[in-house]
Amino acid sequence: MAWALKLPLADEVIESGLVQDFDASLSGIGQELGAGAYSMSDVLALPIFKQEESSLPPDNENKILPFQYVLCAATSPAVKLHDETLTYLNQGQSYEIRMLDNRKLGELPEINGKLVKSIFRVVFHDRRLQYTEHQQLEGWRWNRPGDRILDIDIPMSVGIIDPRANPNQLNTVEFLWDPSKRTSVFIQVHCISTEFTMRKHGGEKGVPFRVQIDTFKENENGEYTEHLHSASCQIKVFKPKGADRKQKTDREKMEKRTPHEKEKYQPSYETTILTECSPWPEITYVNNSPSPGFNSSHSSFSLGEGNGSPNHQPEPPPPVTDNLLPTTTPQEAQQWLHRNRFSTFTRLFTNFSGADLLKLTRDDVIQICGPADGIRLFNALKGRMVRPRLTIYVCQESLQLREQQQQQQQQQQKHEDGDSNGTFFVYHAIYLEELTAVELTEKIAQLFSISPCQISQIYKQGPTGIHVLISDEMIQNFQEEACFILDTMKAETNDSYHIILK
Repeated sequence: MAWALKLPLADEVIESGLVQDFDASLSGIGQELGAGAYSMSDVLALPIFKQEESSLPPDNENKILPFQYVLCAATSPAVKLHDETLTYLNQGQSYEIRMLDNRKLGELPEINGKLVKSIFRVVFHDRRLQYTEHQQLEGWRWNRPGDRILDIDIPMSVGIIDPRANPNQLNTVEFLWDPSKRTSVFIQVHCISTEFTMRKHGGEKGVPFRVQIDTFKENENGEYTEHLHSASCQIKVFKPKGADRKQKTDREKMEKRTPHEKEKYQPSYETTILTECSPWPEITYVNNSPSPGFNSSHSSFSLGEGNGSPNHQPEPPPPVTDNLLPTTTPQEAQQWLHRNRFSTFTRLFTNFSGADLLKLTRDDVIQICGPADGIRLFNALKGRMVRPRLTIYVCQESLQLREQQQQQQQQQQKHEDGDSNGTFFVYHAIYLEELTAVELTEKIAQLFSISPCQISQIYKQGPTGIHVLISDEMIQNFQEEACFILDTMKAETNDSYHIILK
């Protein structure tokens, strides 16, 4: 009994002594302690281990993601173990990204047979540059007017639907795709890493980027806003063929290292697998380009003095010419830029008044905005209108005009421009671009504030008073600035009317 009482006492003494010496040395754990003295969970619960454990990624190595994106470009061999892979790309070269469906049977059944939307972005890897991304991209836009940072090589891509590139987001493209079908998108990155460094060294000194893909499914309203999956990888972009030289240099450096040093680095893989990440925060881009304003009043006249009178159904009046004036204030100039689809350049012209903008020469605008938008802005500033392909003049036939036509036949006199015996007749101009009968019908309906459906046919009065049906070919042979008198005749079958050009 005495020995039985002493053994637990001895264990308590040993245990308390080890606890006191634990901070000094951890080498005795597991060697001198029995299984009942300390468990491994107790040891890992110490603060020093808790701090390290919190920095470890969650245990999702065995997690199967719904999608996988594979960039067909080799990773660098000069990346240490446990660091993120780094891939070198050539500027402007097309690189394939394979969109793979990894869903298990029965996973996400709501997207079976439906399309999903993926948004591609090229963003900064450096957190410091992420905070100033807008300013960095605006600076790049200024130095490279008319260019984009990210593009899709559509002819080489497979399985993508409705690819889009917002002109206000140079680093973003998006498209729809069917996960059940083979999909490969070829992307081109047009910026290089050294364009965002303070001092221009070489490509190896440039800043790293990230290629991020965010995929969404449709919600109940048919909008692709429900997030499914996001993944990204780290890249550096070099001038053409610079990525190949950099990859070769890294490989040669690794070959010179000892086997022990090589163990600290990752091998180079032929492709780059994008790793799961958080979705990129969406930035709301407000569409500040409203449609052109319309006049509240529209001068129209009735067709009631012909053979019939269609019921009036007002059509939208024509747009008002929106010309910039020298007296326009800077605030009004900003609104004018938005209205005329120049929202991209509002920041550049923040303090410009109407007079300042009108003083810009054609070369100035092209240098600031690039050739395409520059020419468009210059023409808008000068108020240049596109000349129509054909102009004709029409006048409604009235009872007074008919009486004067009878007098013309009796007196056998020629009257020009509808002006007879001092009477003044008003003609309206119709401008045609497509030179089709459908376009002429719409323009006449708009002129008289009626619906095009109320015009059944349009005829032209020919020799001996015959009615010739207007065709596209006939309109194409109209003389420029030809004058016509419009007469109406009620159709036999319905409530519509025939228009006769005399």
